Amino acid sequence: MAVSLKRDRFPVDDAREAIASAARTVQLEAQGLRALEAALDKELVDSFAEAIRLVSACRGRVIVTGMGKSGHIGMKVAGTLSSTGTPASFVHPSEASHGDLGMITRNDVILAFSWSGETVELGNLVSYSRRFAVPLIAVTSNPDSTLAKAAEVVLALPHSKEACPHGLAPTTSTTMQLALGDCLAIALLESKGFTARDFQVLHPGGQLGARLKLVGDLMHKGDRLPLTPGDMKMAEAIVVMTEKAFGCLGVVDEDGRLAGIITDGDLRRNMGNGLLSRHTGEIMTAGPKTVSPELLASAALEMINSSSITALFVVEDGRPVGIIHIHDLLRAGVA
Repeated sequence: MAVSLKRDRFPVDDAREAIASAARTVQLEAQGLRALEAALDKELVDSFAEAIRLVSACRGRVIVTGMGKSGHIGMKVAGTLSSTGTPASFVHPSEASHGDLGMITRNDVILAFSWSGETVELGNLVSYSRRFAVPLIAVTSNPDSTLAKAAEVVLALPHSKEACPHGLAPTTSTTMQLALGDCLAIALLESKGFTARDFQVLHPGGQLGARLKLVGDLMHKGDRLPLTPGDMKMAEAIVVMTEKAFGCLGVVDEDGRLAGIITDGDLRRNMGNGLLSRHTGEIMTAGPKTVSPELLASAALEMINSSSITALFVVEDGRPVGIIHIHDLLRAGVA
């Protein structure tokens, strides 16, 4: 029998009711996250640390599983783990019963999401993990459930009120599951020393790929660098500055370290003061802003914009190894 929805009970033009409902949802889900934060500081301390240890020692993949809304969360968590340096795959519990158990090896770790811990469809997968001694981590709100009793590690989520007024649609509960999955992924990322360059390797495409480029990937180097010693006459230095066409000039000391910078603005400010006969060391601005080759290009662009400059020297151990111009960043699609 078809269900009749009484659409007139919540008029679409009543923005105040809609906003009030949205605010209640956010408040309830925020309460769930606060409860999770408190649990991570108390009850979950040991089990979370053990989960990290198990996954870190895993020689295979993290097999993430879950049914229904928990399954959707599991798919996202598997994606986040994989993209942050922890190989993971999602296995649907129903498909596992029809051959996909073959995807799971003794070298893997299973991460199972089930709010009740009594999800029938997980039965065969749990039995398989016990039969072949595949470590099992349970994420559930019921530490006395069938799933929890079978697991080596139980991440027991605290109970919190669902945002759904009927307490039926998973809302707060799935928000907490997702947050815990992110906690695991980021803790593993940090424990592995996973860097922005590692992230870039796994995300080469689209705007995200552009944002993940490093300064060292885009900088000019070698003969392209506009560099002069501190005792060069400005008449010669301006020729170098013009040839290199970056709108600036780096001044290096006797050890090859960057001592200062001369910009178009410095030339204008010193025009008429015998500029051409003076030395670069007299005109330069000392202690210029610099960046490392390992800095994200997006961070370099933010520095350029916030400082109202157009270029940055790239240094290692104080010595200039490159220069990056705002045009290089914009051409690369960094935003």
